[in-house]
Amino acid sequence: MAQPPLIRALLDPAVSPLAGRPIELMETHASWVLLAGEHAYKIKKPVTLPFLDYGTLAKRRAACDAELRFNRRFAPELYLDVVGITGSPAAPRLGGAGDAIEYAVEMVRFEEATRLDHLAARDELLPAHMSLLAAAIADVHARAAAAPAAARFGTPEVVTAPALENFVELGKLMPAAADRLRLAELEDWTKREAKHRNAVFVARKKAGRVRECHGDLHLGNLILRGGRVVAFDCIEFNEDFRWIDVAAEIAFTLVDLLDHGEPGLACWLLNEWLTANGDFDALRVLRFYCVYRSLVRAKVSAIRADQEEAAAAGRDLAAARTYLDLAERLCRPPPPTLTIAHGVSGSGKSHAAQALLLADLHCATVRLRSDVERKRLFGLAARERSGSPLDGGIYTPQAHLATYRRLEELAQLALHEGQSVIVDAAFLKRAERDAFRRLAANNDVPFAILACDAPAAELRRRVGARRGDASEATLAVLERQLAGIEPLADDEREFVLTRPRA
Repeated sequence: MAQPPLIRALLDPAVSPLAGRPIELMETHASWVLLAGEHAYKIKKPVTLPFLDYGTLAKRRAACDAELRFNRRFAPELYLDVVGITGSPAAPRLGGAGDAIEYAVEMVRFEEATRLDHLAARDELLPAHMSLLAAAIADVHARAAAAPAAARFGTPEVVTAPALENFVELGKLMPAAADRLRLAELEDWTKREAKHRNAVFVARKKAGRVRECHGDLHLGNLILRGGRVVAFDCIEFNEDFRWIDVAAEIAFTLVDLLDHGEPGLACWLLNEWLTANGDFDALRVLRFYCVYRSLVRAKVSAIRADQEEAAAAGRDLAAARTYLDLAERLCRPPPPTLTIAHGVSGSGKSHAAQALLLADLHCATVRLRSDVERKRLFGLAARERSGSPLDGGIYTPQAHLATYRRLEELAQLALHEGQSVIVDAAFLKRAERDAFRRLAANNDVPFAILACDAPAAELRRRVGARRGDASEATLAVLERQLAGIEPLADDEREFVLTRPRA
């Protein structure tokens, strides 16, 4: 779209109310964004598209108000106001007397270099950033409104329709025989999976897992700011894109991380999100949503290819095929495995488990932490202190048995959904280890033991220095563990993973 007189005037230092500071313009398919000093002004284009309608001034004003309201849930410090532009297109004013001729969302400007997609491109994206992001997403989801039972959002029909519509459009945009064959196979998988998951879609909506989300949570809409990861540019123009299963929301970010070549960080984000919210039931639908998100990205790339000149079109068509590659990999995850840790407090179990997650090339591993799930059983947050005495409170023998039963239930769920599992617990007793060895055998998956150890003096130093962790182990607990541990028997050692001594 050619620049209208209003945008040209706002960019012209001679007449622009933004004069006196360098003015830059960024443009998307639906907006003009003027960057001026410490602020940004986002103006909706007067366009009507299949998924949005900015066709009248009144609709653009309503969209600006909605953008401000919805995005303040995620980034109240970035979204300042809706500003009326008065005057004339040739001589505009921000605010002032008279009727508005246009509206803009006024925002605090941020450094583009702080966007997570730019951090990923510079190889500066870290597990710590994923932990911050997981906590932020889980917090917003917990506070977001749940879809009413009578609403269409999250029903099997509403979930399935856009997934199948992708194939109609992709078939037109990618007519080559090889592409059509791949799309046909992906469509068959999507239809089978949707039918298989219908009851799960219904149950998740009933459980309140369909909520008013961000709707566009890719790395380009996330920034690192003030020691936090902050989301911006929430979908305001289409409620069907925003009222979704929280699993569909996190799937978008996971797919973007995979596309950026960061499967380990994707795996870490998934596990930190599960730690924060305990929504392991999301594993029942996560693969469906990840494949769907991959195909949406393929469609967007194919649409660009259809609109561009030959050189750019070839690049975007190649990108679309890369997303088909990703969707196919997500449909065919590697065979799952079950790994349990073994070792006293301070022996390095959690560190070793983290290393395995970050080395996952498929984002297909779930870690279950006894310290976290024990507290969840008693209604406590992961880092909340229980104040329990030795062998009391949440650490009684009964609580111990309940914790291991819960870990076994969650491991079974994850294995059934094709996820590998790492159980981060002490497993000091042979009977505890045998129960999970049987679980692996019953699911016909390989079993392994992550045996961790360190010199006694180092164990005491680590436990004594531990702060801000889910574990509440004290030196007294450590001494009890050292006295009562049942070492691995000869028939268990064949399952031990080879790793350096901690």
